[in-house]
Amino acid sequence: MNWLVELYGFHFLTFTLVLARVTGLVLTAPLCTSIQAPKQVRATLALAMALVVAPTQIELAPTPPQTVAAFALPLASELIIGATLGLGVSILLGAAQIAGHLIAQLSGLSAAQAFDPGMGGSVPLFSRLLGLFATAIYLTAGAHRWLISALLETFNVLPAGGAKLSESLGETLLAILSQSFSLGIRGAAPVVLALMLATLVLGLIGRTLPQLNVLALGFGMNAMVTFGMMMVSVGTMAWLFQDELQPAISALLEAIVKSAPTA
Repeated sequence: MNWLVELYGFHFLTFTLVLARVTGLVLTAPLCTSIQAPKQVRATLALAMALVVAPTQIELAPTPPQTVAAFALPLASELIIGATLGLGVSILLGAAQIAGHLIAQLSGLSAAQAFDPGMGGSVPLFSRLLGLFATAIYLTAGAHRWLISALLETFNVLPAGGAKLSESLGETLLAILSQSFSLGIRGAAPVVLALMLATLVLGLIGRTLPQLNVLALGFGMNAMVTFGMMMVSVGTMAWLFQDELQPAISALLEAIVKSAPTA
């Protein structure tokens, strides 16, 4: 009976390592981080994916350590590898929140707030709108499938229990964070430029016709320009977000591949 216990004990430990990597992705991937996603659903999703992947890792996984303390390090490494994939994509989609904040602040409509379950608090309406817009692009472009495919690819490069952390993971996340800020500014640029031109025109009108109440006129004009440019530029925003998703996932996968131990 001892050999039977050792055999199934090895299988259980391998399954635990696979589950840790899958759980890292499920906890940080877009949509899964929202409080609107029930914990039971997320747990079931992680468990189902681990059950599918674990049988392919039985022969590839190294022998797990015999002590709990020694097992904690590979378990944490597996969790971080999975979390890196989901967190990188979530950071990139955060560019929509940045663009929404910029538009709300410059248009004077930042007082209009809406509750965002993902942020756990109130955010400007434009941030909430563009956040949902970016999530819709993420789903319609099939980026969730790319993300799962990248996770499965990591098991080909790094078998369960063989994950090693490297500096390339942190550097890639920092690069994606910088890219997210840049993408947010680029997404908001058409509306920002239109608001700047509208302010310039209002200033000229105010100098020409001092009797007009430029402040009262400006608020309505800014709102009209903002909504008008949002309608015109929403297609460009979709194109920007969609084109950046796959390169970001590929960069994250490449960083994980670099952390694979050399033969």
